[in-house]
Amino acid sequence: MTRLYIIAGEASGDLHGSNLINELHRQHPQLDIRCWGGDKMQAAGATLVKHYRHLAFMGFAEVLMNLRTILKNITFCKQDILQWQPDALVLIDYPGFNLRIAEWAKKQGIKVFYYISPQVWAWKEGRVRMMKKCIDEMMVILPFEKKYFEEKWQWPVHYVGHPLVQVVTAAMAATNTITVDNKPVIALLPGSRKQEVSIKLPVMLQMANRFKDYQLVVAQSPGLDAAFYQPMMEPYNNVQLVQNKTYEILKIATAALVTSGTATLETALFGVPQVVCYKGSNISYQIAKRVINVKYISLVNLIMDEPLVKELIQNEFTADNLEQQLQLILTDTENINRIKKGYDTLKKLLSEGGAASENAAALIIAGLQK
Repeated sequence: MTRLYIIAGEASGDLHGSNLINELHRQHPQLDIRCWGGDKMQAAGATLVKHYRHLAFMGFAEVLMNLRTILKNITFCKQDILQWQPDALVLIDYPGFNLRIAEWAKKQGIKVFYYISPQVWAWKEGRVRMMKKCIDEMMVILPFEKKYFEEKWQWPVHYVGHPLVQVVTAAMAATNTITVDNKPVIALLPGSRKQEVSIKLPVMLQMANRFKDYQLVVAQSPGLDAAFYQPMMEPYNNVQLVQNKTYEILKIATAALVTSGTATLETALFGVPQVVCYKGSNISYQIAKRVINVKYISLVNLIMDEPLVKELIQNEFTADNLEQQLQLILTDTENINRIKKGYDTLKKLLSEGGAASENAAALIIAGLQK
């Protein structure tokens, strides 16, 4: 039986990893898969070694504070791989960890597939030299990445399409099971890590008192307990917490307040006007400002190469600014239509590569047989 070892370190990686595992099993039933990831990857049939909730550290300062834990995880991961002796590694995003493992694995003679490229076009571009040496097949999911790697770095990579297109299309067709008050819904997507939720959610929740004709629904991260959210939500009446149903919330939402990251794309694919919110620790933000080379922080704006959705970053992320921008995406018809038209273009761009999980699985299976 062929053995694959898959590593994902975040909620989005768990989602894409689970769809990849389902597709791998469909195309190659004789696969034994061991993974770092989450509940979804485990449910797809992989043996879960470590859950991403023990791996997700956000920001420069936070990574430094947790460096000992991160290094212990890397050591344990290497030992587990050597003991299990997989035929190949499949690494999903999560570059701070996965690139170290890729470099080490190449020296051990283990084949390395990378699905969902690190965003080296944004920062630490020099890592591409190392990546070319230690990654056997790179699969990218953003339309501009193929051109970036092939023209700038002379490295042939595979654009497989964006996995969220399929995921969201399936979710749109599914039946909704959440019930909310008889009011239009504003979705709050404050992130998946304790650090980011505790910074952003209290500001987002202040909209409850400013938009009393709406029901605010908070998407609870699968990696966090409801008890963590309750003290922040307690002062408000028109706020509801829903676990593991982010897509069902977005299906019924009129507008959304979203933490930068994959969630901005998910919100766009559901056609929901959004305000993108980002605030980190001051140290992390000051470092990021100096080393990250991008015009925008949201994937929606990066892919479209224009400020399609409003980004409130660091000191701009205040309750007053959020109220003003939320008002615009709830009541300004011209603005709403502009955003939705842009979303249509975005979906076409992300669909060009085809069915991502299916394409990635086929590349991995073909690579195993070489």
